[in-house]
Amino acid sequence: MMFQIYGSTAATQLLGWVLVFVGLIVLNEIGRRTKAGGITIFVIIPILLTIYFIGIQLGAFGGHSNQTYEYMNGWFHYFKLYAADIGCVGFMMIKYKWGIGKQHWFKAFPWAIVAANILIAVVSDLESAVRAYQVVGNLGGAWWASNEGVFLYGGWWNVVNAIAGLINIFCMTSWWNVFTSKDQKDMLWPDMTVWFIIAYDVWNFQYTYANLPTHTWYCGVALLLAPTFANALWNKGAWIQNRANTLAIWCMFAQVLPLFQLSDTFSVLPSVYGGAQELGINALTLYEKAIAVYNSGVNTSNEVIAELGITANPTMQGVWSILALAANVICIAVIIKRSKANKINPFTSDVWVGTKDYEEAAARME
Repeated sequence: MMFQIYGSTAATQLLGWVLVFVGLIVLNEIGRRTKAGGITIFVIIPILLTIYFIGIQLGAFGGHSNQTYEYMNGWFHYFKLYAADIGCVGFMMIKYKWGIGKQHWFKAFPWAIVAANILIAVVSDLESAVRAYQVVGNLGGAWWASNEGVFLYGGWWNVVNAIAGLINIFCMTSWWNVFTSKDQKDMLWPDMTVWFIIAYDVWNFQYTYANLPTHTWYCGVALLLAPTFANALWNKGAWIQNRANTLAIWCMFAQVLPLFQLSDTFSVLPSVYGGAQELGINALTLYEKAIAVYNSGVNTSNEVIAELGITANPTMQGVWSILALAANVICIAVIIKRSKANKINPFTSDVWVGTKDYEEAAARME
């Protein structure tokens, strides 16, 4: 119902997901367990990649024919990579008490960078709704082509998910209470329990599902489940660190090898592109058509999609937006209830004291 996974490519599509999921977990473990691992993955490799990216712009490494230049040369892709990596380095500064990482005020850094990233996603959702409205004069749904070479089907679901994202920012509680674990492996945020994690995951999945549809099988499913899986089984309280680490790792991989998620072998399209797989249309085909529409300066997306034979099917986008709003409304309602009962400010004090998740995370504190 959500993804077009069947036929001759189903095995490789599932294999690709497993490879990404396992790879993210393994590399996150390497990056979090030692200073050497963290410095290598989140400092040295990004420096080398920066040299590589500059070289591509100057004509080296294949220049304009390099897949990074051809498919991932937009400013947003680079911004997302470096923003995620800055988060990882900031969390390491808190964990290892490097420089300003020792200061109490810097403990609000995790909240600030997560809030900023959520706001960027909210703006993206609202942009999609506005673009659709400009085409048909309502929020019932319309196609448009983004500068990332993706046909997006915007509508009311984007507005609903944007509201869920705004609520999600205030579901992060106890902003200054982040700590180092006893074993020095993790930055812990004990009050970021399963309540927030579920609310965030549902919201963020819908964000990728609606706004990064040709990538969401990986950046929406595998990428979100990897840190949640680790937090649930062996790394309690360090979800936000795991989330930042896996996001940065994924962005680095996707920036260097974008064809992995665009090729016919591993690409997976969501149900919004109704009938695409039966028609033999993959993510790379859609990218080439969408970037041509974007570069033309004239929004002929609806006409191009019709010519391809695709029928818009936004049902699951609507379902997930409603689920995202419901999850975040429930989460913020419980936070308000617990805060009133305990007579505390939820943004300066721990809200989830006494819950299993909180106590297990707090037991790991230095």
